[in-house]
Amino acid sequence: MKKQNIELKGKTILVTGAAGFIGSNLVRILYEMVEDIQIIGIDNMNDYYDITLKESRLEGLKKYSSFVFIKGNIADKEMVHSVFQKYRPRIVVNLAAQAGVRYSIQNPDAYIESNIIGFFNILEACRHSYDTEGAGVEHLVYASSSSIYGANDKIPYSVEDKTDSPVSLYAATKKSNELMAYAYSKLYGIPATGLRFFTVYGPAGRPDMAYFGFTNKLLKGETIQIFNYGNCKRDFTYIDDIVNGVIRVMRKAPERDKKEIRHKVYNIGNHEPVNLLEFVEILQQELVFSGVLPENYDFEAHKELVPMQPGDVETTYADVSELIEDFDFKPNTSIRKGLRAFAEWYRSFYQVEEKRL
Repeated sequence: MKKQNIELKGKTILVTGAAGFIGSNLVRILYEMVEDIQIIGIDNMNDYYDITLKESRLEGLKKYSSFVFIKGNIADKEMVHSVFQKYRPRIVVNLAAQAGVRYSIQNPDAYIESNIIGFFNILEACRHSYDTEGAGVEHLVYASSSSIYGANDKIPYSVEDKTDSPVSLYAATKKSNELMAYAYSKLYGIPATGLRFFTVYGPAGRPDMAYFGFTNKLLKGETIQIFNYGNCKRDFTYIDDIVNGVIRVMRKAPERDKKEIRHKVYNIGNHEPVNLLEFVEILQQELVFSGVLPENYDFEAHKELVPMQPGDVETTYADVSELIEDFDFKPNTSIRKGLRAFAEWYRSFYQVEEKRL
């Protein structure tokens, strides 16, 4: 197991995408776990999905007196530069990105702006953090994605696998992030770790994700579409497992490898793919158990099996052996436990009247 070489206590930490699903949970848990820290959060609060969710997440972070929120776009180089100049963060976690595979087909400009230009600005700011007196960035942790495996036929996906066959622009931008971080680590000595997240879900998640969208439609009596006729498998990873993994990684910056480069990439996934039809079955059971839907709900009448969508892949499956070896950590929350937590949050947040017989 790798030795801890980063002390979080007493540090200033920058989290981009702080109003996002992963970002807001990371900020909250860092404050609960680590003493004497200051967290600077950046988020552009765009309306890709319901902004009231982002506002609600931020509201929950106001109780932390040292939390500073800045509404801004990381594609704004001057804004990023000014944040680094003013607060001089020692740890940077870049979670800001335009997400979504299918949306990248409809609106590619947003992905180039946030995922390429925005990440470039973060890398440049980290690079120049070493220019002035005093210590610069000790560790850059950034979000990659399981989507970069694209058309890879080998499963489970290993970080050693080739990732040069993306099937969406979103995946291509995330692959680009890894290449950019590698180059900056080599050229400027930035310790950087990329994390390939696998289908993150849980309470207060993203409404564009399947489990959330299915719930919205079922509650309205609409039909849900199950792609590839239900023959897809996803390595669903619960939000608390993701955040726990991120914090462990934050504390252990990569040491120099044989090429004198301080850059490393890891998968963070549950290592247990679930068939989409099984996933929907468990979701509907938990929606009934939590009182979101009545026990006599006719689920079969609200399902439609449809072909695969452009940009999708049939299976995602994380090989997490390196995560276990270096951090003694493996996500392990069951899909039922995770979906139950989501269903209970959904009923509370949207004030759904309990539908029990």
